[in-house]
Amino acid sequence: MRPALVTWLALSLLAGTGAEEMCGGPPATATRSISAPQLSPEERLSPHMPESLHCDACHAIAFQIEEQLRKAEGKVGRKALSEPDYVEVLEKSCSQGWESYGVQELDGEKRLAGPGLPRQEPMSVMVMGGPWPGRLSKMCHGYVGEQGEAQIYGAHRRGPAALRELLCHGEKGACTGGKARGPAPPKALQNEL
Repeated sequence: MRPALVTWLALSLLAGTGAEEMCGGPPATATRSISAPQLSPEERLSPHMPESLHCDACHAIAFQIEEQLRKAEGKVGRKALSEPDYVEVLEKSCSQGWESYGVQELDGEKRLAGPGLPRQEPMSVMVMGGPWPGRLSKMCHGYVGEQGEAQIYGAHRRGPAALRELLCHGEKGACTGGKARGPAPPKALQNEL
């Protein structure tokens, strides 16, 4: 029996009839084409975070601040950090690389994607690097400057929801009804005649 099997295998290989043809070959797989999000000139070139991504950016910043403060507290045994310590942690949080964040297109809408952000699609292209890390760092420093280190740390001590409420959903938050963040546009000069 064994010599017959060896002979059949040798002949089928010489004749070009391999096991794939005998068994029908591998199953056909459906192909799916995924393209990168098409970024507008503002999204590609502006030093500022596009307004449509402010809420996502705020949630990413709150997540990173929370993570860094939690790690620092873990090193001191879950005790509250001293003011110089939490100021240093907040500075490091904002000055980190932010390279793990980028933009994906989900359901036709551009969204910031990365750690701590919901709705990440594994089968999509994410545009990373470029202006995104600098924009996140700049926004983070802006939040710390606007809210103050003590207020941010106090919100952190109350829990992640309190920190997100303070930064993202409060009166001036980036996620409140599409309200724009940042400085107000300059008012047009009026002619006094």
